[in-house]
Amino acid sequence: MADLFNNIKSTNVLSDQMEIEMNEQITQYINAANNEQKEIMTSVRSIIHAHVKDVKEEFKWSRPVFKTTEIFAYLQSNKNHVNLGFYKDLDKLDDPNGLLEGTGKNMRHIKLKSVSDIDPELLRQWFLVLTKR
Repeated sequence: MADLFNNIKSTNVLSDQMEIEMNEQITQYINAANNEQKEIMTSVRSIIHAHVKDVKEEFKWSRPVFKTTEIFAYLQSNKNHVNLGFYKDLDKLDDPNGLLEGTGKNMRHIKLKSVSDIDPELLRQWFLVLTKR
């Protein structure tokens, strides 16, 4: 997964139909993290850009957020893990392993302590569900 991101610059055309725009503040946020968290956030960012059409990045509330028509996810670097957070339509997410944490009405997150905690297929499914509003 990280290989996909490493081939992407601030703005890069991956195909004739898909242009990816990276937010420089988010790139700086990721680069400021420790190596493990940097790899986690880079991998998640790559999954998002690989599977979510017309995704846009913003830096809000001191963290990276990802949106199409509405914000659907965020990344937050913490001392020992990265939170990957999700907004709205949470009842539509299939979470057979009980990974989602939190009790808020419109927000949940998962804790990623290493790259091995990332399930690319599950995240792909969740991102597609959250962006089909």
